[in-house]
Amino acid sequence: MATASQTLAEFATGLTFEQIPPEVLDRAKTCIIDTVAAATFGAGLPWSKIVIGYAERNSAPGNALILGTKLRVRAPFASLANGALAHAFEMDSLCHPSVNVHPGASLTAPGLAVSQGRKRSGKQLLTAFVAGYEVMYRIGDAARGSSEKIGFHAPGLTGVFGGAVVVGKLFELNAQGMANALGIGGSLCSGLLEFSKSGGGMVKRLHLGRAAEGGFMAANLAHNGFTGPESVLEGKYGFLSAFCRDTDPPRLTRALGEEWHVLKTMLKRYACHISAHIPVTAALELKAEHRFSGNDVASVTVAGSEKMVSHHNIPDPQDLAMAQYSTPFCVALALHRDPLDPRSFSEENLNDPAIRALARNVKVELRRGAPGDHALVSRVAVRLKDGREFAREQREFPGMPSRPLSRDELLAKFLKHTAPGDRTKAERLFAQLAEAEKVEDMSTLDFALQS
Repeated sequence: MATASQTLAEFATGLTFEQIPPEVLDRAKTCIIDTVAAATFGAGLPWSKIVIGYAERNSAPGNALILGTKLRVRAPFASLANGALAHAFEMDSLCHPSVNVHPGASLTAPGLAVSQGRKRSGKQLLTAFVAGYEVMYRIGDAARGSSEKIGFHAPGLTGVFGGAVVVGKLFELNAQGMANALGIGGSLCSGLLEFSKSGGGMVKRLHLGRAAEGGFMAANLAHNGFTGPESVLEGKYGFLSAFCRDTDPPRLTRALGEEWHVLKTMLKRYACHISAHIPVTAALELKAEHRFSGNDVASVTVAGSEKMVSHHNIPDPQDLAMAQYSTPFCVALALHRDPLDPRSFSEENLNDPAIRALARNVKVELRRGAPGDHALVSRVAVRLKDGREFAREQREFPGMPSRPLSRDELLAKFLKHTAPGDRTKAERLFAQLAEAEKVEDMSTLDFALQS
């Protein structure tokens, strides 16, 4: 009987561009476009510059561009850097329902690096992206979010597997080679959540870079004959046993080629953890409807998921990464500033006395009837200093699968993050990526945008 890795490897290596439904390809292109924008913006941040410097110092010259710069390095270093840049400011994509994966950073970073170096076509990149996404999503789904309950940052774990499939597909591995890539990837998983409790949040930005780099390493080693355990996912000492607690192994291979999880891609609206997106949206809509300001607010109560209560109830964040992970801070920021502008999540606003004071008066509690640890539905109640109270239950925001961004909305977001340097060049790249299936050689596209 085939192991889960073997079944996933057979699916990934056998997938062709023609088998992928048009709507799935459209979502894949949207995710890639969004990731390029996030990484380009991320390149200008202080912690990103440290990662870029590391890649520049340690890599020989190569063909893979570090997004947001003009530097070209070897593919593993570009994978590391671009994965970290995409996740550098909480703007990279994920999925809904959540299975704790970040497809944009995990898949686009190594996919672009290999496509540029090996002159792969847009069709090849898209096919590899979809294959990696479907495999990675199922691994995250089988883990049931349980790895984060014991302190692991799940995208740093699952991302390695997705990246390995993308790179393996672009390397044209056979099924045995792809199974080895997954087997190797299991020993490269990493990422801890301690930053959310004691600070040192720069390290969170690195987790998706390490996942992308690990994916490249796993596939590259497999390409050269290195082997890994074929029961790496469901085995006695495999991924689900070692990194997780409450798992559902049949989900690893359920409905392969029938149900396309790429369609569950969710694009972020604000530069903060996804758990805060619904509360922030509710707070903004209450603010607009009832015409009050942040200075008018006495307190806020947010009723959300178990995970929001256990992981994101951080009323007094110690650094910016912790603040972006904090539901109280993000709600307070939204009531005082414009959270649609990623530059609002700044050190200046982190230390703003009014925002800090309000964050300490945001109570986070479990929503009655919350259907699961990762449900995004939230109820926000705002009490003003004059005694008035307003409440709203919010279920979605633009960017969710149920409310996907239009092409114009996606372009506006792309330009906001990439266009200060050269709007014409940014618009041209957007148009090319929106029709990536027509690109014969991905290395011919000019990704050298600077935020």
